[in-house]
Amino acid sequence: MDIHILPAGPSIPDKIGSADISSLSQNIQFTEPVEPFFTRQSTQLILVGLHFLSSTFIILKKSRQCLHDAPLTRNFRSHKRPLLLKEAMDSLFLPEESQSEPSSPGNNEPLAARMRPRIIEEIAGQQHILAEGKLLRRAIEADRFTSLIFYGPPGTGKTTLANVIARSTGSRFESLNGVESNVAEIRAKIEAARTYSQLRDQSTVLFIDEIHRFNKAQQDTLLPHLERGTVRFIGATTHNPYFYVNSPLVSRSQVFQLEPVATEDLLPLLHRAITDDERGFGSLKIDAHPDALEHLATKADGDARKALTALELAILTTPKTDDTIVLDLAIAEESIQEKAVLYDSDGDQHYDTISAFIKSIRGSDPDAALYWLAKMLHAGEDPRFIARRLVISASEDIGLADSTSLQVAVSAQQALDFIGMPEGRITLAHATVHLATAPKSNSAYAALGAAQADITSGATLKVPEHLRTKFRKKLAEESGADKAAMQYLYSHDYEGNFTPQSYLPEGRRYYEPTANGMEKRIKDRIDFWKSQFESDSK
Repeated sequence: MDIHILPAGPSIPDKIGSADISSLSQNIQFTEPVEPFFTRQSTQLILVGLHFLSSTFIILKKSRQCLHDAPLTRNFRSHKRPLLLKEAMDSLFLPEESQSEPSSPGNNEPLAARMRPRIIEEIAGQQHILAEGKLLRRAIEADRFTSLIFYGPPGTGKTTLANVIARSTGSRFESLNGVESNVAEIRAKIEAARTYSQLRDQSTVLFIDEIHRFNKAQQDTLLPHLERGTVRFIGATTHNPYFYVNSPLVSRSQVFQLEPVATEDLLPLLHRAITDDERGFGSLKIDAHPDALEHLATKADGDARKALTALELAILTTPKTDDTIVLDLAIAEESIQEKAVLYDSDGDQHYDTISAFIKSIRGSDPDAALYWLAKMLHAGEDPRFIARRLVISASEDIGLADSTSLQVAVSAQQALDFIGMPEGRITLAHATVHLATAPKSNSAYAALGAAQADITSGATLKVPEHLRTKFRKKLAEESGADKAAMQYLYSHDYEGNFTPQSYLPEGRRYYEPTANGMEKRIKDRIDFWKSQFESDSK
């Protein structure tokens, strides 16, 4: 093949013939044929393009599976703010109903998960907030709620209720955990909620479990979005939100307390789990004895999840007899074992129980006081903490009606330190019963409170002249003060070690003794001194 290469230069005429080409070119001979330049380059471009399209498809597929809430560099259907890759793809490829409800439990999930209520009527207990006409029930039915905080012990249905609310209102359900989540995850969920609101006009319930675990910065991240209504926030906590959740978040939320599920409310749940063909064991032939179910419901101690878990264990591990699973009391006792006492070292159960303990002593009920003492010891409460509270109660509640109570309480505290546990519980029981059965008086404690109130609310009283130090008296005499008015009467110089003398200006009285126990003798003595003082003043 002959290729003619024209030399560069401005002298080439506009029109040239074949002869001119021959004269102006070099004749270059190739030993092998060469493809046209345009054809080879086109082939390379096509191959590169196919490789690019293939790589792009793989990237999109992987992004669809693995990336969550990654921002797009281009806007999708919106020029105001970037959308999220996952959300944009979902809006294109997912059916509308795929994100509208929480996922349904599968057959391989635990019974407690399969039996999770889907509607309000299936929720066990909590009628104090979910009964017809109650505020929360009305808010759900009217779809008129913004931010909620559910507060209660484990197993009372906080997460379940949040799921039911999302289903009932047709909202998306997104969840975070206060232990595992960070600010970036919170913002990603909020941005996803904003996207769904724009694309599908669908609200999002953002459920945060253990909200008390969030620090201040994490909780504050939610505030502007709660005010704008970007998400419908539901928080759950086992700790009192008024103590453990930031005040701005609490003030923007309705707080509802969930109570442990009563035994009579757990029994229908257990029956439904046995008979439900879809989610329970309805396909099996089960002979559940009433006393067995009663035992499971009682030992669960208000925890629905614990009751269902024990029931599942009993059914799945019991061999069949004539194609029937017999669930009797012995099997039920084996399945649930000893219940764990609901108690925390620094939360509501801790403070509620010690409060009940002290109030039982104050109310002179030794049986109640011993029960709460037993609960605390069983739950692992620090016995030294109990001993300290007994010492306080001895002065606060018994006081001068039986001054030996303080001696008993202090001795119990010292004995506990000396002998340790478990024998130390004996001295605690001794002091508890003594204080509960002793006569009661808080007169000394109340008198101190009255005196402190006078000091904080009024002018500070001056020390009477005759009670001042010798140095102060000498200065007063040099300035012309009445020497007789500054004379102090030494009580031990008089009969009965008493002489009428004023120790407080304006005649104020704070201590009012009772007629209980030994304090009656104190009252008689004070009344006598008072009569002597009044007689001397006449």
